[in-house]
Amino acid sequence: DRPAHPTRLALLGNPNTGKTTLFNRLSGLRHKTSNFPGTTLEARLATATIGGKQTELIDLPGVYSIELDQTESRICREVLAGVAAPKGDPVEAPDAVCVVLDATNMGRNLVIAGEVMRRGLPTVVAVNMTDIARRRGLEIDADALSRSLGCPVVCVSARSGENFDQLREALAHARVPTRGVPPGEDALRAWAEEVFEGAAAGGEALGTPRAERLTDRLDSAFTHPLLGLVAFIVVMTGLFWVIFKLAVYPMDWIDWFFGVVGASVEGALPPGIISDFLTGGVIAGVGGTLIFLPQICLLFFLLSILEDTGYLARAAFIVDRLMRPFGLSGHSFVPLLSSHACALPGIMACRAIPDRRERLATILVAPFMSCTARIPVYVLLVGILFPESPAMQAVAFTGCYFIGALAGLLVAVVLRKTALRGPARAMALELPGYKPPSITGAIVTTVDRGWLFLKKAGTVILAISIVLWWLGAYPNVEPPQEVTDLRAAAETSLDDERSEELLAQADRLEASHAQAESFMGRIGRTAQPVFDPLGYDWRLTVGVMASFAAREVFAGTMAIIVTGEEDAEDEGVRDRIANAMRAPAVGAPPDAAPRRLFDPATSWSLLIYYVLAMQCLPTLAVTAREAGGWKW
Repeated sequence: DRPAHPTRLALLGNPNTGKTTLFNRLSGLRHKTSNFPGTTLEARLATATIGGKQTELIDLPGVYSIELDQTESRICREVLAGVAAPKGDPVEAPDAVCVVLDATNMGRNLVIAGEVMRRGLPTVVAVNMTDIARRRGLEIDADALSRSLGCPVVCVSARSGENFDQLREALAHARVPTRGVPPGEDALRAWAEEVFEGAAAGGEALGTPRAERLTDRLDSAFTHPLLGLVAFIVVMTGLFWVIFKLAVYPMDWIDWFFGVVGASVEGALPPGIISDFLTGGVIAGVGGTLIFLPQICLLFFLLSILEDTGYLARAAFIVDRLMRPFGLSGHSFVPLLSSHACALPGIMACRAIPDRRERLATILVAPFMSCTARIPVYVLLVGILFPESPAMQAVAFTGCYFIGALAGLLVAVVLRKTALRGPARAMALELPGYKPPSITGAIVTTVDRGWLFLKKAGTVILAISIVLWWLGAYPNVEPPQEVTDLRAAAETSLDDERSEELLAQADRLEASHAQAESFMGRIGRTAQPVFDPLGYDWRLTVGVMASFAAREVFAGTMAIIVTGEEDAEDEGVRDRIANAMRAPAVGAPPDAAPRRLFDPATSWSLLIYYVLAMQCLPTLAVTAREAGGWKW
């Protein structure tokens, strides 16, 4: 009863076969991302013109076998069978399946083709990366392979678009394979090798081509216990250097743009609550969301490049050895790495971890990785602790990253031996061949991840920013008498320079007073006894509480509340913050000796606090959603 023309087509294949690149080329890069029903795994859906008609494409997760006891394999089985997922809508079975094989690794890839053929679905086999195979002296006889499988076979290159017209024609006339597949896994593997030998040709087709010998030599270095670790450190250091070096430019542009927009809106509207809400709440909140987008996009672009070249699989192999004693595996590598840019995409990347307990453990320890939002806080505090020693500032800064990562691993051990008890699942990983990366594919992945961040995390950040803005901006209070006296003195002064200095001093004092008397300031004074054992007065308490919107808010809040200025990066402002004196404690004797606000003990306390504390409220919200509930 299936239609003569497929209206729903599933793409299936092993990881690293170029399946997603093929999906992107078929769909013309027009796709949407949602979740598979009842799971947090992403489903990529698109429409493509097949045989002159619109066909829905679904990009199934890359799996080595659809019979494995893994979330990805279960999803593939349910989609192919049209089974309803738990707590999800019924899954509509596809009208046809396109099995994507890697021409350079056909012997193993044919196993999944056999598993699909057993299900009796109309099937087309797309042998991808034939251009790379030809350079290695390997030719695939599509006709011979088609006769062995009993279904259409097309040799293509998803990277260059070679033979895509033939592929579309074959997909329009997909048919149920006419050849049988032997039962049993051992028999299936022997069948796959036999079919491969009958279809492969070339002087080095069944031997060890020169390219494979080079791959073996590279792998002996990249997967070596010592050399591989050194290479990993060098590559990851370079990755973050590029992120921090290049992302600063678009971040500065975004900051400048929203500053201009805010000033324009403020100038166009009369003073009042509407103007304050738009400039201080909405525009600042949107800017605070978008300013992290360059780092997130650059991170995913570079990770996609590394994955496409084949190196990321080697890195996961190296990290797997290091993380296994802590109850994690190489599957946790990319999420924890991503969390160093921002915990939000790192937590969302945990969807690819097949074991549920390991996935939850990784989600819960990801916020220990020091994200870029903590950098302004680290810079402020290490500068206060070691004002005359850049070398010690660098050591302390690096130590923050090390302590965070170590704390995360230790917490992972505790979780995996208590609430999430269970051994780390062995990481089944087939090392892909080395190949040039697809820039187009990396851009598509970057845009997809960036949009996902804006759609899911940006809305949460915006809402929290507006609430915290309101708490920090209201109620409106009259400035203290000292401000009035300063402004009066400025008006009567005959010295213009002195007049400007008095007005600037009045503005700083008024801003500091307004922050102190705001709802956030009052909450800070109320909560200060709780923070007192840490050595924090009410101003530090306000700074810590406000930073739950985003960690970098702490530096700006302290600049406003201590000095009355917003630029915490200004050297003069930092000096005034470092030398500010602590507000007198409630009930302290009047002759008590004054103390610095940021004395060494308090500064160390803050530094360790920001290393170990949950990153921000958006991180809590994303953790709740990805882990499956607020209890986590």
